[in-house]
This record gives sequence, structure tokens and C-alpha cells, in this order.
Amino acid sequence: VQLQASGGGLVQAGGSLRLSCAASGRTSSNNGMGWFRQAPGKEREFVASISWRGQSTDYADSMKGRFTISRDNAKNTVYLQMNNVKPEDTAIYYCAQARGAWSTSDRRAYQYWGRGTLVTVSS
Repeated sequence: VQLQASGGGLVQAGGSLRLSCAASGRTSSNNGMGWFRQAPGKEREFVASISWRGQSTDYADSMKGRFTISRDNAKNTVYLQMNNVKPEDTAIYYCAQARGAWSTSDRRAYQYWGRGTLVTVSS
């Protein structure tokens, strides 16, 4: 499975951005998907996750109410809508596919990772 994240770029604080993650190869719509991010000098952290049919989602506390994760299984694509972004959202954003079907914030539950897309938020 190959995961390709896209949609990153430079955005002003308060603005919006939508990230996409396209899966290819031996893809499966039966797996949970997640977004993580890593800022310079910091550990990779959980952002959001979604179950295989999209019926369940989870968010890190600082993203609740601002970010929305969704998926289109027909397109093998997961999205992250980022609204009201803040300078502290600046990071490389990675998408990942979980081993199981459910939404989870546990990094150890993910088996495939994309290469990431850079989001820079200016103040």
C-alpha cells in the first residue's frame, strides 16, 4: 500500500486548507485511517482518525471543532479539512493506514505511512 498526502502549503492564520491522502497498491477500504503531524523538533502527534466506513472519528483535543476528517472509499482517499488554522498547526502532516478497521489515536496501530505534506501557517 502506498499513501500519498497532498494539499499542504502556506496559509494565513485563520484560513483553511484541505489535505488529501490517496491510497494505491493493495488498498483496502476495510481499514481505519489517520492523520498525524510532526513539527520541527517535536514528536509526531496524533491529529485525527476515522473508521473504515467513516462511522466513527477521533480528534486530538486541540483540533476538535477546527479539523474534520472524512473519507471516500470509492476513491481510496481520506481528507483532512483544516479550518481556523493557527501558527502552531505548522508541521508536516502524515496520513497512515491502521491494521484494524476502527478509528484509533495509537500510532502503534498503524502499519502504512505516507511521506507527508508540509503545512505552514503564517501569523
